Amino acid sequence: MEPENKNNVAMETSTVIMENGEEIVKVNKPQMPNGTHQSYLNGPDQIIPADSYTSCEPGGYVKLRMQPRGLAAEPPISIPGLLSRTAARYPDATALASKRNGQWEKITYKQYQERVRTIAKGFLKLGLERYHSVGIIGFNSEEWYIADLAAIHAGGYAAGIYTTNSPEACYHCLETSRANICAVQDKKQLEKILSVRSRLKHLKAIIQWEGSVDTSIPGVYSWDQVMKLGVEEPDTQLNNILKAMAVNECCTLVYTSGTVGQPKAVMLSHDNLTWDAFSIGERVRDLNPTLDRLVSFLPLSHVAAQVVDIYTTLSNAVPVYFAQPDALKGSLVETLKEVRPTRFLAVPRVWEKMHEKIMAVGASSGSVRRCIVTWAKDKGTKHHEARINGRDGSSCGYKMARSLIFSKVRDQLGLDCCDTFVTAAAPLSPDIKKFFMSLDIPIVDAFGMSETAGAHTLSIYPKFKLDSSGEILDGTETKFGGAVSPNGPGEIMMRGRHVMMGYLNEEEKTRATLDEDGWLHSGDVGRVDNNNLLYITGRIKELLITAGGENVAPVLIEQTVQAQLPHVGYAVLVGDRRKFLSILLTLKANVDPQTGDPLDDLETETRKWVASLGSNARTISEIVSTKDPAVHKVIEEGLARANKQAISNAQKVQKFAILPADFSMNTGELGPTLKIKRNVVYDKYKDIIENFYKE
Repeated sequence: MEPENKNNVAMETSTVIMENGEEIVKVNKPQMPNGTHQSYLNGPDQIIPADSYTSCEPGGYVKLRMQPRGLAAEPPISIPGLLSRTAARYPDATALASKRNGQWEKITYKQYQERVRTIAKGFLKLGLERYHSVGIIGFNSEEWYIADLAAIHAGGYAAGIYTTNSPEACYHCLETSRANICAVQDKKQLEKILSVRSRLKHLKAIIQWEGSVDTSIPGVYSWDQVMKLGVEEPDTQLNNILKAMAVNECCTLVYTSGTVGQPKAVMLSHDNLTWDAFSIGERVRDLNPTLDRLVSFLPLSHVAAQVVDIYTTLSNAVPVYFAQPDALKGSLVETLKEVRPTRFLAVPRVWEKMHEKIMAVGASSGSVRRCIVTWAKDKGTKHHEARINGRDGSSCGYKMARSLIFSKVRDQLGLDCCDTFVTAAAPLSPDIKKFFMSLDIPIVDAFGMSETAGAHTLSIYPKFKLDSSGEILDGTETKFGGAVSPNGPGEIMMRGRHVMMGYLNEEEKTRATLDEDGWLHSGDVGRVDNNNLLYITGRIKELLITAGGENVAPVLIEQTVQAQLPHVGYAVLVGDRRKFLSILLTLKANVDPQTGDPLDDLETETRKWVASLGSNARTISEIVSTKDPAVHKVIEEGLARANKQAISNAQKVQKFAILPADFSMNTGELGPTLKIKRNVVYDKYKDIIENFYKE
């Protein structure tokens, strides 16, 4: 059966072995419209024959898990082919927008492609070899995007590095990926790389794209210098590399968080990324170059930001506006209010911070306004619950609430034009989701891994549930390991064109994650309902098994405690192989605006809450050192309320401790997507934990 041509471009055919019993069928393959770089387009979109669905070797090829029909039959396209296609269709559409000196500077898709090719030629001139990497470390920017795509065009691997990485962590990423080039944002990041440079056997050049650049340092170049090198280079070498490129080879390395051992380099092929981006676009639908806008602020070294911010936008010619580097320290809302994005993806901590701000504003409002807001939230909740359950939900009350309250809340958040609100990377409490839903901001879930090129699920309103982790994407497969029922519960296992090639040079770890039938073992426990909505009930490695043998999933209990104690920042459950459960709590603190480190001073609303209890404490250290009776009493009462919701006595929290500082990325307790690193917390506060269990 011929797959449907969804790309609306001229087609040719090539023969590919399909997933359905090794049957050979014809697959349509796109050719670009006139005006693109025709000389290489038959190269990067070709499929090189392969014997396996996995490969850990640099320069390896894999079979594509295509199907004869549906989304998994979509003709494969490379990243250079995707950029050429979009630039040919929308040459004058805005691609990227950067705010410099108070003004938005925009480049078109035609300029985007030209700059990618120019920097790619510059990389080749500097010595980038086939299947070696370009490391990229810095905040989201035009240069980050161009360096990423240029590395791929030039036949290398794009390898993002978190800005919070230590010099040793940078060394690990650059050395294991055999980096020839490292692109850094500024002097701070440059100094990290210079401190480990002597041990990097393959590194030939460092490129700094922002600030004054000391080019007297051997091998250090400014961005403008590399642009000049690229302009002066002929196209011949670049085009020859592109002719030899294939969609079923690796183009990007995404490093895992490294919570257990050193981070692994996830090998993602062109098809992994372009197909997952295509699948996301099909689920969202109606993405429009002239109507849609996206703000990029999540770390681009994380796969979720890459597949959404870089590739889904590229696939659909959606303009991207870059937030400021201090976005997660407070400036994000100002950018949102200026850009007014139509789609918004955030991690749970961002939604939680917005929730805190809204609650703070509400607490300072007069009694009449609070009554009106309560009435409006009731109308909002009933409207959306009706929509979720397949009913209309429209009412005069809802329309009035939207005009009086909801529109103003959206305006203050910069989300007045937004149609899609998504949370990803970690669980967001159903209570937080319900709160936003009551304000006419229905947040849906996406779930995936670095190993699935980003998304495996994505819900679109109104097909979602507050406690689900999203609707499974069409064209993918899901099953549950060890489950009695085909719908789970059991270990979530995934298969499809989005599943990685393997871990670079780590065959044993690849085999431990990808079984011989091609199923990716996620380590998460979950189930699926009749509406294809996935529910994650815990993580195998995070599962606590008490001394009595009871399995306890910590996240649900932690969220229940946080719901009862809204001024608690983070909650970390303890109890593996212990007689009972305990919990570590942080109080919300002010943050150093320069470093992002938590301060000792209590956050304003937390300080007001502490004062309302009759305590004079203004800092965390005061509360911890005195074991403040008023604060401890309220926490004990909150835990008692949370324990009433426990499904067994073994799942009740018996003891707690307030930690001496809130968590942050710089202090190590949070990962780049603000997810808790449990092992770090357990090790850092092991003495407090041991005190829980002293007789």
